[in-house]
This record gives sequence, C-alpha cells and structure tokens, in this order.
Amino acid sequence: MVTSTPIAPPTVLPAAPGGACPFDPPSAYRQAGLEGPVTAGELPDGSFCWLVTGHQEVRTVLSDHRFSADARRPGFPFLSPGRRSLAVNSPSFIRMDDPEHSRLRRMVTKDFLVKRVEAMRPGIKLIVDEAIDRMTEGAGAADLVADFALPVPSLVICLLLGVPYEDHELFQSRSRTLLDTTASQQAVETAMDELLAYLTGLATDKHRHPGDDILSRLAVREDLSPEETAATGLLLLVAGHETTANMISLSTLALLRRPEQAARLRADPGLVRGAVEELLRYVTIIQSGLPRLATEDVELGGRTVRAGDGLICMLSTANRDESMFEASDELDVERDARRHLAFGFGVHQCLGQPLARVELQIALESLLRRLPDLRVAVPPEELVFRTDTIVYGLASLPVAW
Repeated sequence: MVTSTPIAPPTVLPAAPGGACPFDPPSAYRQAGLEGPVTAGELPDGSFCWLVTGHQEVRTVLSDHRFSADARRPGFPFLSPGRRSLAVNSPSFIRMDDPEHSRLRRMVTKDFLVKRVEAMRPGIKLIVDEAIDRMTEGAGAADLVADFALPVPSLVICLLLGVPYEDHELFQSRSRTLLDTTASQQAVETAMDELLAYLTGLATDKHRHPGDDILSRLAVREDLSPEETAATGLLLLVAGHETTANMISLSTLALLRRPEQAARLRADPGLVRGAVEELLRYVTIIQSGLPRLATEDVELGGRTVRAGDGLICMLSTANRDESMFEASDELDVERDARRHLAFGFGVHQCLGQPLARVELQIALESLLRRLPDLRVAVPPEELVFRTDTIVYGLASLPVAW
C-alpha cells in the first residue's frame, strides 16, 4: 500500500501573530520563508495563493508586467471582503495596470518629485517644531501617537491636497476603518462612501474656486471624471497620513529601545537620512504584503506560478532577507539599507516616498535633539500594537522627558 506524506497546512495571511520582537515580521511568514522564497499559502476565504518572501523574488513580481496589480481581474487575491469592496468600488491607480495606471499617476507625480518636496523642508520643519511645542507645553508626558506622530503628516497632506485640517477627525476615523482587516464589508463601504462624498464636495468647490493644491488641479482637469478625482484624493489622503504616522511612532520606539542607536544620531545628525532608510527596512509597516495576479505561467523561486494564481509579496520578510541584509534582525543606523522594499518596487512603488522620507528625517531629528531625555513611560508589555490593520502601528505610545 502506497501512502503519501501529509502536506503541511498553508499559511493563512492576514492578522498573523507577531514575532518575538514587535518589529519582526509575523513568525508564520518567516517560517514559510524557510521553505523557500515562494511557498503555497491560503487566503482567509480558503482560496489558494503564493506567498512570496524572498527579496529578489518580491522585486521580480513587483516589476514584471506578467504580474498584474489590477484588482478587477478575476482571481485577484484579497485579505478580506472589505479590501475587495474598497479596491473594486473605489479604484485608485495603485490597483490598475498601465496604461490606466500611468495616465492617472502622472497627474500627481510632479507634486511629489524630490526637488519639490525638498523645497518643503522649512514648512515641514515648522509644523514639526510647533507640534513638539504643543506636546511639551506645560507637561512632562504625552501620547506620541495622538500628540505628534498623527498630527504632523496629517497637517502636511492637508496642505498639499487642499483639505481643511479641521476635518481631521472625519478623515482619520474613516481611514482607520478602511485599513482595518477586521472591519465588515458594510463598515468599509460606509466609510468609503462618506470619504468619497466629502472629497467630491471639496473638489466641486475647488472646480469653481481653484487654489494652489493637488485637489484643485485635479478638479479642473477635463480628462478626469469626478469619480477618478475623488478616488485619487482618497488614496493620497489616507496613505499620506496613516503610513507616515505609524512610521514616526514605531521608529521612535525602535530608537528608544536601542539607546545606543539613538545616541549615534544625536552625536551625528548627518546619519539621519541613512537611518531613516534602515528604519523603513527594519520596521516595514506593510506587514500583510502586496497582492498581485499572474497573467501568464511564470517560473519564480523554483515554483511554477500559473496564469490566474494570486500572489502576496511579503515586504517585511524580503527586508529581512539575509542574502541582502547581513544581520538583518539588527537595527543599525549606519547600515546601507537603500535596497529595502518598504515602498514597494517597480512602476507601482509608493508615489509619496520622497515626502515620507523628508517628514521622517525632520521628525526624528527634531525629537532626538529637542527631547534628549525622551523615554517610553510604560512597561513594554503595556504597549498595544495595531495588528488588525493593513498598516502596522501602535495604538498609542506614552512617553515622558
């Protein structure tokens, strides 16, 4: 009698338990990576997908036209019904292929060019300094998330987009729902509809009275539908504050947990630019991966990926690939980490990465310089990490100085 060897159950992707260190990729993804850079996985609905964990393999998928980012294709992998609803009902260019993708992306590319963002440094520094002033005024303790990490990028993206900052509670609360992997499809659709209605109303006003902001420039274009304007505005608004806010708070925590690393940056502020790249690699806030769909049969990492197969590219494990980053589990602010994949790779890599880099550089340098005695004000076990969201982060970060 012939018996077959039992096959281990495939990895379930979203909301995986974290590693021993809160900055490590979820242990289930790292375990999958030990079996090879491309392994069989399973989505929450039970459908098959490939889990891509190797650095080179992730780069290949994200840069090869045979792997589609179009969420409307049959079989495209989703982490939840809410994610499917958001991608299909409010399609932004990050979930499109060329030529649609490049047509829409080009409309806002110039607003995030390195030269333009570098010219914003004085204004961003003013926002950061004022946030630190408010946080420290008459107090010796604060919640770094609510009092600093969230307001800074929210103010910056509001200025760029032309969104009134006084509406921040509206867009911040809806953004959290859109990114929540546990939110019901109805909750996601309601939050999406409310944000789209809000942005459509703003765009309508700006069409009549345009200003010097991104939403105004989109609103007056004749080659852009109102739906496309609102969807692009939603993408920039949500991604423009949630991702950077979580990176600021997690990066601060990582440095406070490695005081010798923070000391290096205080002693030599010139290291901050490189340190930000290392922190982006080390933290990697997109822990649930980037989805793609194979449009042809492709050999990848020793596996045959068939046309119609879904793939999830695990940026977090790719950024800990020992073949690319020696001693990858260690934070080293003097490491050359420029080949990290925290912003993705290929034509879909993060449009706002120049802005995120500048915000992180200014925020971290200012915090370390102005608050030399900054410390976490609660025991490590009391910190609450947000694992039920597309963008990994901290619920709060009590600090004192």
